[in-house]
Amino acid sequence: MTKARIPYEPQEVTAPGETLAELLDEQNMTQTELAERMGRPLKAINQIINGKKAITAETAIQLEHVFRVPAAYWLKHESEYRAYLARLEEEKKYEEWFPWLNQMPINELKRIQVLPNLVNNGKNRATLLRALLDFFGVASPHEWDKIYGEMRTAYRRSMADRSDQYAVAAWLRLGELQVAGVDCPRYDPRRFQEALCEIRTLTVLPPEEFEPKLKSACLNAGVILALVPSLPGARVSGAARWINGRPVIQLSLYGKKNDRFWFTFFHEAGHLLKHGQEFVFLDEKWDANDLGSFEEEANTFAARWLIPEQYNHELPGLKVKVDVIAFAQRIGIHPGIVVGRLQHEEIIDQSWMHDLKDTFAWNNSAHD
Repeated sequence: MTKARIPYEPQEVTAPGETLAELLDEQNMTQTELAERMGRPLKAINQIINGKKAITAETAIQLEHVFRVPAAYWLKHESEYRAYLARLEEEKKYEEWFPWLNQMPINELKRIQVLPNLVNNGKNRATLLRALLDFFGVASPHEWDKIYGEMRTAYRRSMADRSDQYAVAAWLRLGELQVAGVDCPRYDPRRFQEALCEIRTLTVLPPEEFEPKLKSACLNAGVILALVPSLPGARVSGAARWINGRPVIQLSLYGKKNDRFWFTFFHEAGHLLKHGQEFVFLDEKWDANDLGSFEEEANTFAARWLIPEQYNHELPGLKVKVDVIAFAQRIGIHPGIVVGRLQHEEIIDQSWMHDLKDTFAWNNSAHD
């Protein structure tokens, strides 16, 4: 995970022209003499000294010849000065950008060390704002809105829009950063569908065993799996999307039970295999009512992969734990997944057999 950092930013950077003026004083050299030694118009020298004209590579080499100060020094000084001026100009706009900062899940992003642990007031606000822009990889809130705000028009959700859009955007960005450096082969839908057979067998394993196998099986088929802890306000179990032409499944542990985790994974796999690249599928709760056709298709896909249709007729008879466990072993999945299906179809009460489900928790050291 990207760690927060507070870059070194000096309070003030002097203009290269001031350094040049000091050199002239030290050597009792006039601007006219310097212009003659460099073969430059006097006006150009005066503009450089007054900060109105930048030091170019050609000028830097000429200054190196005259003062024996390396050209690299002049170019670095010029670059730092121009960046400092740009920063001052940008900071004039911060006042109007602070409301955008305040809408973000700042405390949570500080907790996971994406933002520096600073109180959001005074001069700290500028530091937090710059860190947030860096996190999202945008130049201003305007660009953020064009990318992440307008991305909402591409959302296909499993239920009404109940999540905070800023928390969702931060959660999606954490996934983007996690997959950015991943190298994977070209996506092969046939190979991915074959991989799902192997992945289904992983449901009986504990997370520390299935996680590397799950990621590897997806990656070999050209699908990148991102595991990102949920953020407060982002009521998202998972997402399926395409990033730079690569399919990505992103999962949280929202709900924390293994039946939801595995259903969500196969649900997102269904989106990748069945639906277009132009959408961002956000799944906030897999048992929601009034689903669109895409979500219904993905739900059916997941249900059939986890418990194939030929076993459906046996489900109503599974009313006691011993039968659920025996059924799960026979078809090769975790009994908690069977319990989730029975609860969803109201074959058993929502409060029954919860002890057959596993509860997942993040290993922070593994996901920092």
